[in-house]
Amino acid sequence: MKKTVVFLALLATYCTCSAQESDEWKEPGKESQAYHTYREKITRPPYNLQKINTLIEQIKSDDNENAVLNQKIYLSLSLREKFTYHVIHPESYSQNCDAMPPIPDEDKKIFAQLPDAFGEYSWSERQVKFFSANHDSVVAYISASIGRTNRIGVNFKKVITDINATEMIPLLISTYNTDHKDHDILTVLMLLMKNNEYAPFLVSPSYKKLFANQETSYQAFLNFNTPNEELIINRATSFYNGLPKKN
Repeated sequence: MKKTVVFLALLATYCTCSAQESDEWKEPGKESQAYHTYREKITRPPYNLQKINTLIEQIKSDDNENAVLNQKIYLSLSLREKFTYHVIHPESYSQNCDAMPPIPDEDKKIFAQLPDAFGEYSWSERQVKFFSANHDSVVAYISASIGRTNRIGVNFKKVITDINATEMIPLLISTYNTDHKDHDILTVLMLLMKNNEYAPFLVSPSYKKLFANQETSYQAFLNFNTPNEELIINRATSFYNGLPKKN
């Protein structure tokens, strides 16, 4: 009899946990799903894109599933072609076992972090070094693309934060103001202020809510509304205006 009671108790616990997990994984609404897809889009530069896509298709992954272009072929590429290769093709593979539940009302949030640009792939050490070593050219290529399309793909946003391209803040703001749709541009502005330890941002309630706990920062967000939008833009503008100007 006791064994039966214990079994029923365990079964009840399992069912309760399953029900809770089911509630947590409710499917977001159509607007949220559409915005999620929008957030994950990358920008593909026009510099010999067909050639670069062909080279990428010919890459054979190593035993660890890293997909690295042959060094001899890589060195034969122009700077623009290398840029195109890097921003659309991450070389390093790292398996992620943690499945992230869908985010409800994604279109109504300003997140602390950018979404993953390439899933389980990321830029290799040589790719990260390329972006940093060619900072000015990379900024010029990204700026030219934004000027043509009024769009900033998640891969471009990631590069901007990685190379600390604070000089792009006015362009980021003007691009955002065209339709106020891409809230991840506001995320980039906050990451630039955070990474440069801009004091008025570091002591703000927004910073504490988004970045105080690094373990949960990936899912942290501010509600999207006009006051939060204006606060981020005004704060980023003040941050930019206080930066040393390049000659």
